[in-house]
Order: sequence, then structure tokens, then C-alpha cells
Amino acid sequence: MRELYEAMQRLVDLHVDLIETSQNKTEEIKQGDMEKLSKLLMQERKQVQLISQKESERQELVEKFFVEKNAQNEEQTMTNLLAFIDDETEKVEFEKVMSALIDAIVELREIEQLNKELMEQSMQLVQLSLDMLQPSINRMNYDGKQNIQESSKRSVFDSKA
Repeated sequence: MRELYEAMQRLVDLHVDLIETSQNKTEEIKQGDMEKLSKLLMQERKQVQLISQKESERQELVEKFFVEKNAQNEEQTMTNLLAFIDDETEKVEFEKVMSALIDAIVELREIEQLNKELMEQSMQLVQLSLDMLQPSINRMNYDGKQNIQESSKRSVFDSKA
């Protein structure tokens, strides 16, 4: 049981580290420093892999717990797990670590949503800047036809004079 609690606490710690990386990512997106952002993305990938490994370990420990309690037919959720914990102190500890994990995941989602929106806005700004710097093909064609028409009008006008 202690092993499961420690695995969950480690998951919380890993998520907190990932939150910090995501917050740093937000700052680098705002600053536009692509080199630092790239490094943070590589760091983030490693952190996500660690979280995935620890989550697999947690799932195995939960399965083991349900087997030990002869409750293999039960849905293996943390809520159902709490129902099988007899010691009130352990139950409170698990509730706290579960709450901390949920809070960390919610915070991480919010930060990543912000990062996504910032990246989209950044891309829109880049696209707008490119559009303003490069004349569109339609405008070039239109302007070209207009110049040809004006020059032919001038030549006719000049010949009549």
C-alpha cells in the first residue's frame, strides 16, 4: 500500500515539474526565443515519458491492490480503491495525494491551453506580417492590367493630339 502511495506522490512531483516547464514555455513563447523554447520542448518530452512510466507503474500497483483485496471485478478507479482502505489515516493520505494530482493535472491543462492560444496568435501575427510584406498575386495581376489599360489609353490620346 505504501508503494502505491509513493508512486502517486512521485506522479504529483513529476506533474509539478512539468507545470514549471510549461510556465517557462509560456514565457519563451511570449519572448519569441525559439532556441530556448526548443530546449524546453525536449525537456518536456522527457518529463512526459517519465510520467508515462510512473503512471504505468501506478496502474500495476492498483491492479495488484485489487487482486489482494479479491476485487478484480471492481472497476479499478482511485475512488473504488479508497473504499477498500480500512485505515482512516491512510485513506486521508490517499485522498490528499489524489487531490494534489488532480489539481496538478488541471493546472497543467490550463497552462498548456494558454500556450496553445499564444502559439496560435503568434502564428497569426507571422502570417499577417507575411501577407503585408508580400503583395498578393491577385493584386499584382490587377495592378498589371490596370497599367496596361492606362498606357494604351495614353497612346490613343497622344495620337489624336
